[in-house]
Amino acid sequence: MTHTLAYRMSLGLLLSGWLLVSGAQAQTIRAVTETTPWTYLRDGRPAGLVTEIVEMTLQRAGFSDYRLAVYPWARAYDMALHEPGVLIFMIARTPAREPLFKWVGEFMALNYHLFRLKGRDEIGVSRLADARAYTVGVLRDDVRHQYLQANGHTRLVVSAESIDNFRKLLNRQVDLVVLTETEAASLCEQLRIDCGRIEKVHTLRDMSTGLYMAYSAATPDAIVERTRLAFDQVKATGALKKLPPGK
Repeated sequence: MTHTLAYRMSLGLLLSGWLLVSGAQAQTIRAVTETTPWTYLRDGRPAGLVTEIVEMTLQRAGFSDYRLAVYPWARAYDMALHEPGVLIFMIARTPAREPLFKWVGEFMALNYHLFRLKGRDEIGVSRLADARAYTVGVLRDDVRHQYLQANGHTRLVVSAESIDNFRKLLNRQVDLVVLTETEAASLCEQLRIDCGRIEKVHTLRDMSTGLYMAYSAATPDAIVERTRLAFDQVKATGALKKLPPGK
């Protein structure tokens, strides 16, 4: 009787594990992101170094049914916040977001800076509170938008795309924008302007964080764990070393 019970329990555990794996493989994963220097559309298809790493991870995890898409940040974030089976990548990991997602792995660390047009010496920021006196361009529902709102900044001008936000700075529609050095260089390149036209005025050290890939909270744990293990394997190949260090 004891042997029979043990056999049935073992069989049940094996069957449960098989169902978890099969279910994880069967579910369509929607991997979403925004336009960044490492994630963008090329000839209408998602491309970029981080996009390639995400695809390598999903393939290594054994997921054959996945879809990659580049959206405005607010749409990608809303999908990951409310729908199961959504993998959002290049998302900053913050204390407020910690319980909202199932975190997989970090691509890179980064620092954010306030930028102004060079020569606008009337815009002085020696501490974050000083920036409340100026209009600041932000990306809708981005971590910078959330951070500045939480710190009492009310003169925020919201854009759907990073490049639109940057254009507002160049056209003097906003006084400041929050960017990483890599983002700033990429936006200058896209618009074919000299990056000497802008300058850093303050570093938001409290915002120093990492950019991750993370699943929506309703995603089955089996999918999350398989992806996490696969990401660690991809990372071990040195693929992430091609990404720039945080600046």
